[in-house]
Amino acid sequence: MAGKPPQSDPVQDAPQVAEPKHAAAGLPAVGHSLRMAQQQMGVKRTALTLLRVNQKDGFDCPGCAWPEPEHRHTAEFCENGAKAVAEEATLRRVTPDFFAAHPVADLATRSGYWLGQQGRLTHPMYLAEGADRYEAVPWERAFDIIAEELTGLGSPDEALFYTSGRTSNEAAFLYQLFAREYGTNNLPDCSNMCHESSGSALNETIGIGKGSVLLDDLYQADLIIVAGQNPGTNHPRMLSALEKAKSNGARIITVNPLPEAGMERFKNPQTPQGMFKGAALTDLFLQIRIGGDQALFRLLNKLILETEGAVDEEFVGEHTHGYEEFTEAARAADWDETLTATGLTRAQIDEALSMVLASKRTIVCWAMGLTQHKHSVPTIREVVNFLLLRGNIGRPGAGVCPVRGHSNVQGDRTMGIFERPAPAFLDALEKEFGFAPPRGHGYDVVRAIRAMRDDKAKVFFAMGGNFVSASPDTEVTEAAMRRARLTVHVSTKLNRSHAVTGARALILPTLGRTERDLQGGGEQFVTVEDSMGMVHASRGRLDPASDHLLSEPAIVCRLARRVLGEDSRTPWEEFEKDYATVRDRIARVVPGFDDFNARVADPAGFALPHAPRDERRFPTATGKANFTAAPVEYPKLPEGRLLLQTLRSHDQYNTTIYGLDDRYRGIKNGRRVVLVNPEDARELGLADGSYTDLVSEWKDGVERRAAGFRIVHYPTARGCAAAYYPETNVLVPLDATADTSNTPASKSVVVRLEQSATN
Repeated sequence: MAGKPPQSDPVQDAPQVAEPKHAAAGLPAVGHSLRMAQQQMGVKRTALTLLRVNQKDGFDCPGCAWPEPEHRHTAEFCENGAKAVAEEATLRRVTPDFFAAHPVADLATRSGYWLGQQGRLTHPMYLAEGADRYEAVPWERAFDIIAEELTGLGSPDEALFYTSGRTSNEAAFLYQLFAREYGTNNLPDCSNMCHESSGSALNETIGIGKGSVLLDDLYQADLIIVAGQNPGTNHPRMLSALEKAKSNGARIITVNPLPEAGMERFKNPQTPQGMFKGAALTDLFLQIRIGGDQALFRLLNKLILETEGAVDEEFVGEHTHGYEEFTEAARAADWDETLTATGLTRAQIDEALSMVLASKRTIVCWAMGLTQHKHSVPTIREVVNFLLLRGNIGRPGAGVCPVRGHSNVQGDRTMGIFERPAPAFLDALEKEFGFAPPRGHGYDVVRAIRAMRDDKAKVFFAMGGNFVSASPDTEVTEAAMRRARLTVHVSTKLNRSHAVTGARALILPTLGRTERDLQGGGEQFVTVEDSMGMVHASRGRLDPASDHLLSEPAIVCRLARRVLGEDSRTPWEEFEKDYATVRDRIARVVPGFDDFNARVADPAGFALPHAPRDERRFPTATGKANFTAAPVEYPKLPEGRLLLQTLRSHDQYNTTIYGLDDRYRGIKNGRRVVLVNPEDARELGLADGSYTDLVSEWKDGVERRAAGFRIVHYPTARGCAAAYYPETNVLVPLDATADTSNTPASKSVVVRLEQSATN
């Protein structure tokens, strides 16, 4: 039998601390995965479910978006994937009786960990205006409430339709279709908070906002640079790909403010040798100061230009634009400024350069460590400059590789979940469905919060996710949500957002990836797009957690029929009955999905076209790949301050907290910790084990405080600190965002540390 959820909320600010690990995965990961899965699902269900994860006839892992290899292991999942599946396929249930026993005020005092551990939601729940707790309601009543609010708004632009990355292609396409037929482009999504900077930079420079490599390219690379990313926790199956690349002769440079166990040594649990001995992955570790990546790549570009024969002049001449302006900026790069910005030594940069020059095929991978700074877009453009110089885009074994987080976050954007849709996409919608979509830009996440704060948006509808915990400036975000007339969350499990409500609130329980989806047209499947543009089917096999669940496509279709009524010519009832009809329409609207139903029948799926990768054709405004030139930026620290980055623990995926340990970093049974370099700690008088308040400093003069964090002396880069989110999202000002992309700058927060009352 599966274990019971915790009745009391465990203390999270008194962790035990040990030395960090220097290897990831192996036997401990296997044991931890099975233990947590059995606690949630029981022994038999664990075996039946995990063997279906990422298999060609199974379901796509609801965790990260890392692609599946062509030849899949029987256990084609990682530790965090097992945790994600276990939490969704859990035997624990949150019934109406639970809500009767727990008023909203009580839920608001609970941690995200405690809320998530209670289990699967079973019924639609409604919080009436003035009520103190949720009560069960029939689905039709829930749709009536939403329709009443939506049809009563002064403008469709007073509604917000948020999407998390878990939503399938079919559900995402229907969701954006409904929102646009309703009359708004207010489609903020989780991409706004993570890889929006990547998309902004790549669209401008290579003409498509996605990575240009496939999994096989990693295996063919000579050099892989992993910058601002921790695969061992956030994308663990990537370690297997890096191990294979190493065995094929690749070298790896890791660029990160923190040493991470997975990039030091990977103990592959799928092989006997890997389980115990493992493979060293990193050849050169560049422990960069937070936010110094643009300066590093700019100097490398200068040094490449100064090396005779290093530039691929044929590629540059035939396929690029803006080279002269770029070279002028790059040649002005200054060694002293670079060493200050990066915290690196000249010898380290020289060693990196020698590895770059020895490589004919180079890939740069990155994640949030590059995307969540004020200067993130210029940083990623500088990475593109670096690759263009040596012809490393459109060549096997080379290219850009932004590693997306949540499963299908990239697919949702492909399906039209975007507040700034391309005119061509709207033209295709209009032609296919016979209505005029709105053309004005909608709100992204940050602008959506401002709109609620300023009473310009009054209905908030979330298709998955945990918006309150994922967003910056927690107090501002929560106050904004409470100003809404109605908040609606389509969810599988409880989270903090259910306790921070508008005047009225609904929780709509939905099927998970693991569950069988039966509609009027028979058993259905959905599709997803991984981080490398591969599309494949996902088929749930478990019985639903409750007879009262609806699938996401069904929820959208029923809501659309209720809100749009007879005026809509869209066949919503047909779409709900048979998702193949949705895919037929996607094929006629979204480029690259021709013969969608036939192609997705291939168990391996299919690759979406990518002009820079496939043809060395760059669909930019200039018709070529664009070199860019921008001033070098990096965070400047006032005396006595540290630069804080927010990050995940190992028992965490996005805002979902699986447990209270961060095994690789040596943290156990707690989350309120701040990792500080021992030398910085001594200079600031911060004793290991003492407690501090983190206070962020921003130009608006508002004090933002996260109280009661245990100081942990840790080998971070000098001048830098790290702490877990969402606990530290309170420190990230709503207006501290990346230029161009408007992504919250969560990786470069200036903080001072003040003695805590806990001491």
